[in-house]
Amino acid sequence: MKTTDIAIVGGGPAGLCAAISAASSGAKVALIERNNNLGGQLNKQTHMFFGSEKQYAASRGIDIPDILMNEIKKYGDKVEIINNTNVVGLYEDQVITLMENESHYYKMKPEAIIVATGAYEKFLSFPNNDLPGIYGAGAVQTLMNIYGVKPGERVLMVGAGNIGLIVSYQLMQAGVKVVAIIDAASKIGGYLVHASKVRRMGIPIYTRHTVKEAVGITELEKAVIWQVDDDFQPILDTEITFDVDVMCISVGLSPLNELLSMAGCEMKHVSYLSGFVPYRYSNYETTVSNIFTAGDSCGIEEASSAMVEGYLAGLYDADKIGKRHTYFEDQVQNYANQLRNLRSGPEGAHILRGIEEIERRRDHA
Repeated sequence: MKTTDIAIVGGGPAGLCAAISAASSGAKVALIERNNNLGGQLNKQTHMFFGSEKQYAASRGIDIPDILMNEIKKYGDKVEIINNTNVVGLYEDQVITLMENESHYYKMKPEAIIVATGAYEKFLSFPNNDLPGIYGAGAVQTLMNIYGVKPGERVLMVGAGNIGLIVSYQLMQAGVKVVAIIDAASKIGGYLVHASKVRRMGIPIYTRHTVKEAVGITELEKAVIWQVDDDFQPILDTEITFDVDVMCISVGLSPLNELLSMAGCEMKHVSYLSGFVPYRYSNYETTVSNIFTAGDSCGIEEASSAMVEGYLAGLYDADKIGKRHTYFEDQVQNYANQLRNLRSGPEGAHILRGIEEIERRRDHA
């Protein structure tokens, strides 16, 4: 059985930053990623980041993994990269089982674990939602930004959050016609700067609208939308039909944390955090000792927040196993201040309310 100080499950923004913090604290780290390349969602993001320089503002998402990997390389063999590997089990004795390259099965026993598995895309229920040509926004980003493949010629974007707006802009840049963006909410959920960019390109945005049905036999041919009322119930005789060959669904993410459930961590559904998330202490430790979590697996936020949570989880996890960073207190305070700034807006207020619902105190243990 393989051993290490800390196993980090997930090589996205939170996992990469956790590896940096843990290694800088003196811990030996195994960073496990199911894909060949590390970076997770960052690999799909060709747009510039907002925020501050500390979260790589003005850098493109696709460039950030290289920045973080260069930092990881400073720690040499303290960080082992295990890619093309799925963690298929996380057990109560904290043994994890891995399947490498779909052929090599083995076990690992770390002293502590950080689960940074990210999130999966939500989908919508409507007639014929399984027709070829209906994608999640992540799939469209993967086709365009990683493989250079146009998903189609005419697209209806469902969802006016930041991802829906950004992907719409990227589609138009790639020569794909976005016929409209729709959202069931009464107002646009994304930043107005993104909305202004797509409107300048002539893309209409329909709020208070949702998908009624997809039309087609072997593939998507038309999309029918209709208006909804304040209770999100459809209003009859408000249908609009679009001729499209692609429908892109961008209606949010849900935390991906089945491994935490498998390990026996206490979980709760928190709407502010977009799904089932683990109860945790202020040091990102779950209710199972020595299992920590960070990033979207414990609540959906922007990648900037996931990175800062990763740094914190790495510091706390290493400290728990006796590998305290030389400047532990200063580092924790610095990252806590960064998170506070990132959560200072209206969306941050929702996140903080969600965290209040799941955060445990040590006197409750």
